[in-house]
Amino acid sequence: MPHDLTGPDTPHRRLRGVARLLAAAGLAADAYLHAYLADRYDAVSATLSQGTLFRIEAAVAALAALLVLVWRRLLAEALAWTVAAGGLAALLLYRYVDVGELGPLPNMYEPVWFTDKNLVVIAQVLTLLAATLLLLTGRRRRHA
Repeated sequence: MPHDLTGPDTPHRRLRGVARLLAAAGLAADAYLHAYLADRYDAVSATLSQGTLFRIEAAVAALAALLVLVWRRLLAEALAWTVAAGGLAALLLYRYVDVGELGPLPNMYEPVWFTDKNLVVIAQVLTLLAATLLLLTGRRRRHA
């Protein structure tokens, strides 16, 4: 049995619960914002449009939010961390570097900051911090 699901309420368990909620909230905000913005980026296209990539990000972030809440396993925590880190890395890369088209990916260079982009950064950083805490305070298996 995972340590944080058994035994009395402890500060460790409460901390992990708060981190789990924060990670899920950050991922939910990430999912919402990407879904909300997707249609605005459909015209930025190669084989795949940037709008399609936003919809994929929204779906994966929503799935990760659900998993981090209900499937309390290392894999869910690692997925939450990976989704946030990957999204933040892509956002920062395409904000500061004109990469151009990469295979099926369109040129997503956008050298400006605006409110929705700032909110995505906040959501992804929040998720990264919470998921990092979950990974670092991971459950230990009890030996029978």
